[in-house]
Amino acid sequence: MERREFEKLVAEGFAAIPERFRKRVKNVVFLVEDEPSDEVRRREGLASDETLLGHYTGLPISERGDTYGVGATLPDTILIYQNPIEEEARGDLKQIQAIIADTVWHEIAHHFGFDEGEVREREKRRAKE
Repeated sequence: MERREFEKLVAEGFAAIPERFRKRVKNVVFLVEDEPSDEVRRREGLASDETLLGHYTGLPISERGDTYGVGATLPDTILIYQNPIEEEARGDLKQIQAIIADTVWHEIAHHFGFDEGEVREREKRRAKE
């Protein structure tokens, strides 16, 4: 899939998040990369046969104080990894869209301050609905 088309699906995934959450997302940039970098892989403790679909880097909303944003403040970053998503979806467009939407939700949850265990628990509950 062309990068521009994939990026459009990421934007659609973000647009699908309910407005009450979306409007609270501040100072965040979404980027698409092919694969997690070696640095991210080391930081996350990934084995050679493991990968990520997305990754959040930044200061979660739950940890930002009153002085957040005073002065120069770089944006938080949500990376969405194209190759692992396409591989998991086996090239099926509907699956790619669904995985991107789930991955965007997952990384936004980290932006709101949820750790990996909390995010996964909420994902299980959401899947049952």
